[in-house]
Parts: sequence; structure tokens; C-alpha cells
Amino acid sequence: MKQKYLLFTAILFISISNSYSQNTRKNELNDIGWYNYFGTFKLNDKYSIHSEYQLRRDNFITDKQQGLLRLGLNYQLNPKVQFRLGYAWIETYPYGETPINGMGKDFTEHRAFQMVTLTDKISKVDISHRFMLEQRWVGRYSNASLSTEDEFPLLNRFRYMIRVQIPLKGDKIENKTPYIAAYDELFVGFGKNVNENIFDQNRIGLVLGYRFNNTLRIEAGYLNQTLQLGREVNNQNVFQSNNGFIINTNFSFDLSKKENK
Repeated sequence: MKQKYLLFTAILFISISNSYSQNTRKNELNDIGWYNYFGTFKLNDKYSIHSEYQLRRDNFITDKQQGLLRLGLNYQLNPKVQFRLGYAWIETYPYGETPINGMGKDFTEHRAFQMVTLTDKISKVDISHRFMLEQRWVGRYSNASLSTEDEFPLLNRFRYMIRVQIPLKGDKIENKTPYIAAYDELFVGFGKNVNENIFDQNRIGLVLGYRFNNTLRIEAGYLNQTLQLGREVNNQNVFQSNNGFIINTNFSFDLSKKENK
């Protein structure tokens, strides 16, 4: 009898917990397409300049989601460790059922970031671990009558990404080599201005790539972005599940001057 009572209590508790979780969480779906440029300009054996622009669209391509410009300076400590310092400018637009901005307006964000990437190789598999800290000044409106943001509170965020990639021919990715890559990146907000979204985002990608030569590499595939808004709507946490495709165009230019001796 006692075991039956405990079992009934456990089932009831789980049912109530699941019901409460569903009632306090709102899930939304969006179809996205991300079209990205990445460019690296090598200055010498230690230093290079990173540049990128990401055009992010809702409904795959028809509507604006976000635009992101990022610039950075790389320092190659050794073949397996790279540091980067940089700045990013982001413009986020109202998209989906519940816009990120509570007034349904677009907003600008400025970021400073610090990053370290660790790389390794196990047999044919290339593995990278990317750790990033971001200081984010996110624009907001103190009232709905304003046409431009008048406040830029500071939000802090930590990011970690693991990526693995495997050549589809040969033992390493070199010129004229197709490959497959998968990655997962977790975003965690922290600091006094972070509200609901301590868990900020998670991104999962699976792409097919091709390295044409030392200069050009292209990737395309599937992307899932799970994002939590930093505010509640009708006492519910709002989660977006954004699914679609991603296309990356990667350029690498060697600007270092080397003389053959």
C-alpha cells in the first residue's frame, strides 16, 4: 500500500511539474536562412585580421532577422592556440510572432569580445574548442514614442563552441577536398542586467564543405538556433526554435611578404 501511495504521489508530482512547465513556457517556431562571409588577412606568422558579415533572414530569405558585422585581431600563439580581440555591430529586427524588443522595434547592439580557440586532430578528425566572452551594449527604448534607442545597458555573455570536421576523401582537409562538419555552441548570460535569459541560446549545425584552394572554402547545411527572450510575455518565458539553413563563404588571404632565399 505504501509503495502504491509513493508511486501515485510521484506520478502526480511529475504531471503537475510538466503542466506547470508548459504553462510558464511559450515556444515559437521560425524558418531562418543565414548567409555568411568570413575573411582572414594574414599579416605575418603571428598576426592576422578577421572580418565577417552575417546576413540573417526570417522565412528563409524574405524577411529581416539580423545583420552582424564583426572585426578582430588574431594572435597565433602556436599551431593549436589562437587568441582574438575584436568589436561587433549588430542590428536586430522585429521578426516572428514575438519580437525580441518588447515594443516591436529594431535595435542596435555594440559588442567587445575576447576569444581563444584550441584545435587538435585525432586520426582524420579535426576538433576545435572556442571560448568567447562578450560585453554587449544592447540598445533599448525608454518609451514607445522614441524612434531611436536612448539606453544601452551592458550585458555580459559567455560562449562555448565545439566543432568536429572530417574529410570525405584522404586523411586531411586540403585543396579540392570535400568534408563534413558538425558543431554545437552554448550561450550563457551573466551580470546584473541579465533577466530571464541566463540560458541565452544554443546553436547546432551540420554542414557539408568544400575547400577549393588556400583562398576559398564554402560550407552549406542545416542550422538550429534555440533562443530565449530576455523578458516574459503573459508570465511566460518565450523560447524560439529557429530552423533552417546556413551558407558560409570563407576567404583566406596571405598579405605577409616572404622573400625566397
